Amino acid sequence: MSGIVVLFDFDRTIIDGDSDNWVVVEMGLTQSFQQLLSVLPWNTLMDRLLDELHSQGRTIEEIEKCLKRIPMNPRIMSAIKAAHDFGCDLKIVSDANKFYIETILKHHGLLGFFSEIFTNPTSVDELGRLRIFPFHDYILAPHACSLCPYNMCKGLVIERVRAAATENGKKRFVYVGDGRGDFCPSLKLGQGDYVMPRKNYPLWNLIFTDPILVKAEVHEWSDGEELEKVLLHIISTISKEENISNGTYTQSESSDHEANHQTPPNSRLSEKTA
Repeated sequence: MSGIVVLFDFDRTIIDGDSDNWVVVEMGLTQSFQQLLSVLPWNTLMDRLLDELHSQGRTIEEIEKCLKRIPMNPRIMSAIKAAHDFGCDLKIVSDANKFYIETILKHHGLLGFFSEIFTNPTSVDELGRLRIFPFHDYILAPHACSLCPYNMCKGLVIERVRAAATENGKKRFVYVGDGRGDFCPSLKLGQGDYVMPRKNYPLWNLIFTDPILVKAEVHEWSDGEELEKVLLHIISTISKEENISNGTYTQSESSDHEANHQTPPNSRLSEKTA
């Protein structure tokens, strides 16, 4: 295993669109979504819409089939597999939900590449309804972060992951994301870490509005091809630095892996913060 932890957002990062919006559009919930958007926070709104689907007689199996139609860029898939093959510890930190993420990843054969998925939990109740719950209990234990939505502070997740990872030795972190909710965890990264904001998306705008706030090295990307190229270059760079530090560096070994993987948008109703 390398000493690299790669943390991915999910919506508009691993998949090009938004899984919540996809279900809303594909399952005919647009009108209800628009009526409730101004009165309910996002996480609660998604749970309410799933309840509406259940009241219409729609099944969990239908939701699964809907999610399996979400396209995934093959270059994103290639980047995930290459990073895992290199020995990186891959995790997801997302304000989507467990059922959507696991269904999509499993369908594309990617679920087993991730060691942990931090997201809003889901369950099926006694009536057979799919339910979505907040990652942080905002009533009993609110996170009090002004940068993040009430249901999830990704910055706290990063702190937890860093504390656990460093118990087993020094780790380098790479964070890949796009949304406003990805700004807080980006601020938790330090020197020697990397953040990869998607160009012209909210995270990119926030970072470049005041770049001095971010201590990690910033590398932007715009599509699946760039994500793959940039991520594998970062992994190769970190590996080279670690090998030099350990006295085990050879030029051929550091370049072989990156060279092997080198190669010369779902409409959005509205954007959640992450």
